This record gives sequence, C-alpha cells and structure tokens, in this order.
Amino acid sequence: MTQQRVDGILNHRGTMTVRDSAVGSNAKVVRTVTSPRDAAAERAQVGVITIKSLETQAVRLALGLRSERVRDLRFDRAVVDGVSVAATMSLEQGQRSALAAYNHLVGVFDPEIVVLVGIGGGIHKSVDIGDVVLSTEMVYYDLRKVTPSGTLHRGESRPAPAAVGHAVNSFLTDLDPTDRLTIEDPDGASRSVAVHAGPIGSGEAVIADEAAAEIAFLAAFNDKILAVDMEAGGLSQACHERSAASGQQHRWMVVRGISDHADPNKSDTPQRVAAWHAAQVLRRLLPYLVNK
Repeated sequence: MTQQRVDGILNHRGTMTVRDSAVGSNAKVVRTVTSPRDAAAERAQVGVITIKSLETQAVRLALGLRSERVRDLRFDRAVVDGVSVAATMSLEQGQRSALAAYNHLVGVFDPEIVVLVGIGGGIHKSVDIGDVVLSTEMVYYDLRKVTPSGTLHRGESRPAPAAVGHAVNSFLTDLDPTDRLTIEDPDGASRSVAVHAGPIGSGEAVIADEAAAEIAFLAAFNDKILAVDMEAGGLSQACHERSAASGQQHRWMVVRGISDHADPNKSDTPQRVAAWHAAQVLRRLLPYLVNK
C-alpha cells in the first residue's frame, strides 16, 4: 500500500471534533471573550440620550433607572412598564458629542430606537414654556455659504423612519382631545401639559434672540418648525449613516420640554420643570416605540 504524507489533520473513517486548536508553523489560538453586557440578552429596546445633568436626573427619576458602568462608560438601566431602557449622558452639548453618545449606546446595547430627551427652545407661536414637543423630523440650519455679499443659509431636512411617526401618531390619538397630559411633580403638584408633534430645528448655536437670522431662516424653510436644539442633527445623521452599513433603517426621535422661547428672556429657572415634563412624556411614550 502506498503511503501519502499529509501536512495537517487526517481523519480516516472516524469522527473527530477539534476545538481551540491551531495547525501549522507558528500557529496560535486567539479566543475572544464577550462581556455579558455585550451579549444579545442585554440588548435594550429603547436607548435614551440626555445632555444636561438636570435632564439626566429627570429621566432617572421618572423612569426609575439604576446606574451601571460598562468599561469606562456609565449608563442608566431599567425595565420600565415592560420596556428595556438604557440611557446615557453625552460628554458635552452639541452635535458631535450627541453622535458619540449614540455610538456608545449602540455599541453596548444596540437599541431598537434612540430618543434624545431634554429641554429646548420654542420658536412657534403655538408652543408655550412647559409644553413638550415630539419631533420625528429634523431641520439642520447650520449649513451655509459665506460670500462677500452675505451668508447664504442652506437647510437640510431629515425625517425619522415612518414607523416612529406612526408610533407618535398612535400616542397622540390616545390622549384626550386637547392633546394634554396631567403630570405630577416629585413634590406632588400637578400640571396640565400640552404635547405637540412637529419638526425641530437643530444647529450649533445657543439662540437667545427671537430676531436671529437662524429663526427667520427656519420659519421660511418650514413654518411648522416648533423648537430648536443643538443635538438632533447629530443623532439623525448617525442613524442615517449607520443604515448604509447595516442595510436597515435605524429609528430615532426627539422629546423636548420647552424651557424658553429662544429670546433674551431665557433663563435657567424653567429648565428643571421642562426637563421633568419631557421625561414624564417619554415614560408614557415608551410602550408605543417598541416591537413587543
């Protein structure tokens, strides 16, 4: 019988299982250990991003979240009315930090939807301080061309996936006919809060002038824009670009309690109440946002 040399593994008429093995010159076995917090069982259904400490405090209290540490990042977790929630606070204000916070949430918890929650400035006549705005459309106003004759503003509009719009519509349909909610403060006081749905303008500026060029541009771009913030553009862009890599849409929306009218009268005083209203509306909204 002729014998044949084989470099490798030879099995003749038998069953063999090879695990954690390597064959060949200078072969190595590299094992990757997955942290339990990165496992599929730990996936959150809803991710929440806050920017300011008072927004984070309001969301923690309203949703009953507990703080957890994953590597050098901190998150807040809980199951709220049957919905798994993971929340994080961005390092700073602005689009770039919001985008980074989104990447942290997705990398650890891969939520079905990410919601930006906190305070914003109301710029529409229908919106009062203390109201809450639900946005599934973002208009970025900071795109511009600077010329010798002046600055030309160029807006960019981006809607959230249609499923998010349907969820918000269902939530508003189930409210009473005045689109208001009764919200109780931590100290027991109750208020009737109006809830609006409409686009939000987003850019890098803190606007404290109702006559600002940014507000005039937004009103001309879409007269239904209700409020402004500094982070929705980053969140919507992150979801939009991630869709190219994953081949599926990634859901997002914005919940803003109105703390000012983006005018010189803006102050810190109404911020805590506005943040609490936004957090309470988010809690009621949660069951509408997920696929159960």
